[in-house]
Amino acid sequence: MRLGRHTFADDAMLVMAIVNRTPDSFYDKGATFAEDTAMARVDLVVEQGAEIVDIGGVKAAPGGDVDVAEEIDRVSGFVARVRAAHPQLVISVDTWRAEVGESVCAAGADVLNDAWGGADPALVDVAARHDVGIICTHTGGAEPRTRPFRTGFERDVVEDVLDAVLGYAERARAAGVAAESIVIDPAHDFGKNTHHTLEVTRRLDEMVDTGWPVLVSLSNKDFVGETLDRPVDQRLVGTLATTAVSAWLGARIYRVHEVAETRQVLDMVATLRGERPPARTMRGLA
Repeated sequence: MRLGRHTFADDAMLVMAIVNRTPDSFYDKGATFAEDTAMARVDLVVEQGAEIVDIGGVKAAPGGDVDVAEEIDRVSGFVARVRAAHPQLVISVDTWRAEVGESVCAAGADVLNDAWGGADPALVDVAARHDVGIICTHTGGAEPRTRPFRTGFERDVVEDVLDAVLGYAERARAAGVAAESIVIDPAHDFGKNTHHTLEVTRRLDEMVDTGWPVLVSLSNKDFVGETLDRPVDQRLVGTLATTAVSAWLGARIYRVHEVAETRQVLDMVATLRGERPPARTMRGLA
């Protein structure tokens, strides 16, 4: 897998830390909207083991309008600052807009994380032109910044997810994006109810079997809250449980708020799978 200027082994499990340059994000409530605070967050997650940061300038949920110029103002200069401070870090930008993609790639971004499933078809051309990675998601046809309402699928939800993300991946490749720079994402909760998201999760191996690297964005989402009946600030345990299952099934990238905890879960699963040795082995050997 190659993300911009960075390459990774086939069995690497990568942590993508969320950095919201928004005043109204659902989880951190604008805690990293100020640039210096966002930079401190980047420094911290790098120290905790994140290989990727995902910088977003528009929250996914409905809210105040953020036009292209405002989104660029929130993220582009910040991308350049992060690139200068952390040259070995993979920088992803969460955007569905081609104009924003152009600006952040010029500033040093390595990945365009399109959480809205190709709503702007020109985004793949931007990724190809700059030779960066692109994340191809499934949203069930939902419009950007809308919530699912009475969602349903005329066929099996996993079939719908696979058709959408594989079609998007092929469009990206046809546009000139390198095959090793394409990632697919079932987009937990996006265009789905909790039953849909749980079904996609338990069958994540079907996505992994396509051969494309799979990203999961599980962190503190509503499907966790509804499953365990927990508010947003009490969903870490459910998130980590789902992370472990996703890791066992073969997902490669984990978009998260809690980096240190996620890194431990992934390391433990990698060791259980025989892909990573224990950090130390003393018990029963002395």
